[in-house]
Amino acid sequence: MTQSEFSLIDQFFKVRGVLRDDVVLAIGDDAAVTTIPAGYQLVTAVDTLVNGVHFPLDSQPFDVGHKALAVNLSDLAAMGAEPAWATLALTLTEADDNWLQQFCDGFFQLAKVFNVQLIGGDTTQGPLSVTVQIMGLVPQGKAITRSGAQPGDQVFVSGTLGDAALGLRIHQQTLPANRLSEQQATFLCDRLHRPLPRIALGIALRDIASSMIDISDGLAADLTHILEASKVGATIAMEQLPVSDSVQTLRESVDIETSVLRGGDDYELCFTVPENRVTKLQDIARQLGIKLSNIGVIEARGGLRVLNKGKEMTLAQLGFEHFTGG
Repeated sequence: MTQSEFSLIDQFFKVRGVLRDDVVLAIGDDAAVTTIPAGYQLVTAVDTLVNGVHFPLDSQPFDVGHKALAVNLSDLAAMGAEPAWATLALTLTEADDNWLQQFCDGFFQLAKVFNVQLIGGDTTQGPLSVTVQIMGLVPQGKAITRSGAQPGDQVFVSGTLGDAALGLRIHQQTLPANRLSEQQATFLCDRLHRPLPRIALGIALRDIASSMIDISDGLAADLTHILEASKVGATIAMEQLPVSDSVQTLRESVDIETSVLRGGDDYELCFTVPENRVTKLQDIARQLGIKLSNIGVIEARGGLRVLNKGKEMTLAQLGFEHFTGG
């Protein structure tokens, strides 16, 4: 039997997930009502994931649900915000109960980890796409933006780079996966399908980082956004870019530099730190158990320069862009 839009909402979304005390009115009315505590500002981001563009056509619905929320949470992490509420607009080719159940399992499992309540949204019929709006809170004046980098600041990234780009190639069967162990291949694919946003790190960097961005379109492209917003430049070194053991294993058989510099979907944080705060940053890394790598320095001269063994590389393309085919 074909379900109505409202029965889908009641069955899969209305009674699931986190319930927060600051939600006055949630799913079921024309709009949601929430309470913002005194001394805080609201931080809002939205992303749309389109089937075959942002996730492979044959992705598991659990992974789609997880990733749809994760990429938005990563935007909050980049602002130093604490997640609170989300809305979801879901366009489906058909109302498939099994697909929806798995999608919701992925979405709400991650929502529970970060105490996010789904407070509204929309369901429609059409080509599969998922739009999530995420809302979070940050103390007044503490949001970290892209525009605060200054010459002399050190450039850092969290975690490792290039994993998701190579995970996509494994999924597409265009990578010699036989060079990897099953555990290594699974790690790369998990980094593609189930990224974990760096919320705790973003919050810890509120009084440390001078600028920050999450790495969604590739390190070169996203660091360039910081440089342009801050009206500065930077030099980074290839040998300082952190890679996982799985990526390192492939160094002799694939061009990992392209994946590390331009590969999207890492959802790590790239940020700048004044020299006098680096010691505090090292303390944060130890406290959170997160690998943080110093990859370069901010300079007054504009543009991004990438050195490979001391020689400047030519960057034909910075990273992924919609509408340009890149």
